[in-house]
Amino acid sequence: MLSSVALPTKGDPSGAAAGEDFDAAEKAPPAGFTQLDIVQALHTVLIELGVDLDDLLTEADLDPRLFNGIHRLVSFTALGRLIALAAERTRCPHLGLLVGQRTTLASLGLLGLLMRNSDTVGDAMRALEAHLCVQNRGSAVGLGVHDDIAVLSYAPHQPEAEGAAHHAERGLAMATSLLRALCGSDWVPLEALLPRLAPRDTAPYASFFRAPVRFGAETAALVFPAELLEQRIAGADLSVRQRVEDRICRLEAAEPSSLTDKLREYLQTAVTRQRCQAKRVARLRLVTRRTLSRRLRAEGTSFRRLANEAQFRVAKKLLADTCMSMTQISAALSFSEPAAFTHAFRRWAGMAPSAWRQANRPATNLGR
Repeated sequence: MLSSVALPTKGDPSGAAAGEDFDAAEKAPPAGFTQLDIVQALHTVLIELGVDLDDLLTEADLDPRLFNGIHRLVSFTALGRLIALAAERTRCPHLGLLVGQRTTLASLGLLGLLMRNSDTVGDAMRALEAHLCVQNRGSAVGLGVHDDIAVLSYAPHQPEAEGAAHHAERGLAMATSLLRALCGSDWVPLEALLPRLAPRDTAPYASFFRAPVRFGAETAALVFPAELLEQRIAGADLSVRQRVEDRICRLEAAEPSSLTDKLREYLQTAVTRQRCQAKRVARLRLVTRRTLSRRLRAEGTSFRRLANEAQFRVAKKLLADTCMSMTQISAALSFSEPAAFTHAFRRWAGMAPSAWRQANRPATNLGR
């Protein structure tokens, strides 16, 4: 039997303020944007590394007031470009890891409060999966259970964009920090997966995750025993959870997503988990496959088009940032054989995947 874990009380500064003031929360971000918590964590890390912030923002073609709190929302694409540039200038290939480590339940505002007052760790992770959009509309979290193993994955919506690998490792460090907040600081996963080439120095990753780290994976994910999901969270307040969940639902309703946007978010984490099937999505959304097709057609798209788009984005990411073979990539994307993947990629990109990899892979990839 797993024991309950005590969390901060309302008198604890790590999460108290949000509990008393959550009705004053701001709007959820629109698609492609994120709230300021990532920017604030990045600002702190860059100051510690001695970076000239004005010069860095100028070089990244961003508003010099970015770190002054003048912007409530930040483009996820622009933030990725900034993190990539900062990692290069500081010669710190694990910059995303440093930023993600600073995530706390309190820094996630309403979402963190909902997680802190969830009944079990599994409920908290499912809340993160379902409601990340109130904090961040540039990435998605997916939770899967396979027999006695749970897999928590994190995927930027544009995995081929500049800085996506840093975003992915930042997201994985964030998830680790949140699980340690819920389960205790000594919690460790069975394995951490990162979709990037291993840097020369892997010690920072070993030190933080305290578990085997597999670089060059098809997705960013934490692997841990599924029984952890049943662990109860001591001190969770049902009344607070209900009020926060209601507030989050109102925020989501005020910034609604189209079915197309919602499916893009789902497919980004599903494409490498063999869940990229219209009939499965239809079941998840409690509609028939025909109804799903009709609603997507009304929005000017189709499930196949969205699935192909997700596969293409992930394929470009894996070709550029990992050493995975064509056979491995085709299997990760659920193609029947490498030839089928090559044919599809030629149709999407106008060239063979091997040629695309050669043309788009950086000479020095992420510090390697």
